[in-house]
Amino acid sequence: MRKIFLYLILSIVATATATAQESQTEYNFLRLPVSAHAAALGGDNVSIIEDDPSLTFSNPALLSSVSDKTLNLNFMTYMEGAITGSAAFNRVVNDKASWAVLGQYINYGKMKETDQNNVQTGEFSAQEIALAGTFSYMLAKNLAGGITARWVASYIGGYSSMAAGIDLGLNYYDPESEFSVSAVAKNLGGQFKAYDEDYGKMPLDLQIGASKRFANMPFRISATLVDLNHWDYSFINHLVCGVELILSDQFYVAGGYNFRRAHDMKIAEGTGEDASKSNHGAGLSFGAGMQLERFKLQVGYAKYHVSANSLLVNVSYSL
Repeated sequence: MRKIFLYLILSIVATATATAQESQTEYNFLRLPVSAHAAALGGDNVSIIEDDPSLTFSNPALLSSVSDKTLNLNFMTYMEGAITGSAAFNRVVNDKASWAVLGQYINYGKMKETDQNNVQTGEFSAQEIALAGTFSYMLAKNLAGGITARWVASYIGGYSSMAAGIDLGLNYYDPESEFSVSAVAKNLGGQFKAYDEDYGKMPLDLQIGASKRFANMPFRISATLVDLNHWDYSFINHLVCGVELILSDQFYVAGGYNFRRAHDMKIAEGTGEDASKSNHGAGLSFGAGMQLERFKLQVGYAKYHVSANSLLVNVSYSL
């Protein structure tokens, strides 16, 4: 089973890397962080090892670190008028295997409906939902693999679309050195029901990342390279980095920086020779968490637009 699992992961990742090209994608809400811990570390993190089911959304292999029968609920404010929520529940099968069910939802709020003369004729709403199942397995000592199968639906006014995709993940974690490294292929799949005659693509994202906690020091650093299936922009803008101050086994504070978000959110201020660009803090993120034996509360803050702040809250309880 381990050989089949590894072969499947490597084959699909290799195929995705060889065929990936820049294009418009659907269902980009799947790019938003679900874990407040990951959000605090820059928004993308696939390698931190914690008893936290929300990290399964980032890397299915991380499910192997989650306690049995943990219920996870999440809420996130996004752009003005848009909110998103998610939930997860997992079970440990034996010493090597775990499974979980996941759900995500985003509501973009009400929008004006106009005719070709820009005369308002009404209002419409837009929502997207994703339901998924995850399975993780210890392939070898310190090496876990995971797979998430996901169904996605989008509703925009009177139009709708549906898609199916999978996430594949690997994680190696050495508990003695507290070093973790992961590789993930997200959103491998596509639409099977389009809005019209044009079938869109899933937001494919190949990521690798590593985290390291230093001996006798209360710090853990993380670095993640994202969107590795596209190389038509600067290398630094693939980087997401973060650092945590681990105050105790129960409390942490964290901060991160997302280079691409900071770059993409720059806007011009002024005109002529005096013009300058500023991202107004977009790219920066912060957060903190309380992780008790059965109850966990985590909060992450970030700016995904120069004019919009985002707050992400995770609550988990082991039954």
